[in-house]
Amino acid sequence: MAFWDRRKPVDMVAEIDPSHRLKATLSWPHLVALGVGAIVGTGIYTLIGVGAGLAGPAVILSFVIAGVICICAGLAYAEMSTMIPAAGSAYTYSYAVLGEMLAWVVGWSLMLEYTVVCSAVAVGWAGHVVPFIQAAGIPEVLLKGPEQGGLINLPAVIICFVVAGLLLVGTRESANVNLVLVVIKVLALAAFVAIAAPHFDASHFTPFMPKGFEGHAADGTGLGVMGAAAIIFFAFYGFDTISTAAEETKNPGRDLTIGIVGSMLICVAIYMGVAAAAIGAVRTEVFASHDAPLVYILEILKQPVTAKVVAGAAVVALPTVILAFMYGQSRIFFVMARDGLLPQGLAKVNPRSGVPTLMTVVTALIAAALAGFLPLGQIAALANAGTLCAFIATAACMMVMRRREPDRPRVFKAPLWWLIGPVAILGCLYLFWSLPVMTKVLFFVWNGVGLLIYLAWARRGSLLGKAGAA
Repeated sequence: MAFWDRRKPVDMVAEIDPSHRLKATLSWPHLVALGVGAIVGTGIYTLIGVGAGLAGPAVILSFVIAGVICICAGLAYAEMSTMIPAAGSAYTYSYAVLGEMLAWVVGWSLMLEYTVVCSAVAVGWAGHVVPFIQAAGIPEVLLKGPEQGGLINLPAVIICFVVAGLLLVGTRESANVNLVLVVIKVLALAAFVAIAAPHFDASHFTPFMPKGFEGHAADGTGLGVMGAAAIIFFAFYGFDTISTAAEETKNPGRDLTIGIVGSMLICVAIYMGVAAAAIGAVRTEVFASHDAPLVYILEILKQPVTAKVVAGAAVVALPTVILAFMYGQSRIFFVMARDGLLPQGLAKVNPRSGVPTLMTVVTALIAAALAGFLPLGQIAALANAGTLCAFIATAACMMVMRRREPDRPRVFKAPLWWLIGPVAILGCLYLFWSLPVMTKVLFFVWNGVGLLIYLAWARRGSLLGKAGAA
């Protein structure tokens, strides 16, 4: 078998040396919280305004469309993660189904997604807390990156290491903290809905679709329902981090399904409820251009205390996103090292905590370096491309396995797989096509560099390749 097509047998994936096996400590509440923690971040606090500006009141349909695409991808993840309950997410599924070289591309794309998200969110969190830190007299040059005229974005660096420290304590311990923080931010959003709902005015939904279903502005920006859906989609992703926890889940057959599907349904309900309450309380043109639309709406409704609570919850929301993605990134690094595609010395597990300590530290160092020193504006959009690549690969793996091994036992079977798979793939391809041209170019450049590394080194270190040559 050629190196690019060598596949790890599905039954072999779960056969792991005990010294390299992660400790199973998580149950479904932890997984649901991990998913909601990754998904409900700044998106709901900011993108509702951006989406409303593109689609008007029909932004509610945009949430539905983006949610449907993500739910289809989520069902594919649920089937694959319960059939292959090992760490690694889409990389692991691709290795077993599509071949080593495509698995490398998916893993390389996931590295891009998770690491850049960690860094970008850390910078966003720093932006929220800097006003409080400045009162302590800390020099300005330590609060901004070089692109903003400073020396280092120290708050962004610190939050990366704080989250990493929490992960190093233990997976279950960090998951428990994450669960508490997720409950806090969901309660804050519930408070927003409860206060905005009594001000509901149906006339705010007319005209419902002022910019049509689909269109483009002169600069190529998408407009209408689909233009908003392409933006809003990125407020949904993050549930794929749940599948990286497959190996650390006590009952993967049950808990992974509940975690993935449950977190997606919860987030769709939260997003639609918040969007409906916001539009019902204030016309979209009033809050569409505001950086913090939910806080602004509460201020208009003369609820300054609740506005501060919701703003504070946004700060709480961000570290849970960093935690989820840093957790996922360290597991992707770890599994690729365990397979020999990265240096095997990185695939070590702490016998006490069951955590891949070295990979967690490496992930934190990379994320902190990016957050502290580099401009992340346009680079952050690359995370979106990496996500779409992983979603497409997972849906393709599910469809291939349904044809290749239709009788293989499946703890969870995605309903109407012949429809769900294509909807996920075509929906993600459409969203990929809607990304800025430079983002698409940089994505292919990133993977071009990755393929050179694979051909020059990784394919030779592959344990599967060495086993076949023996």
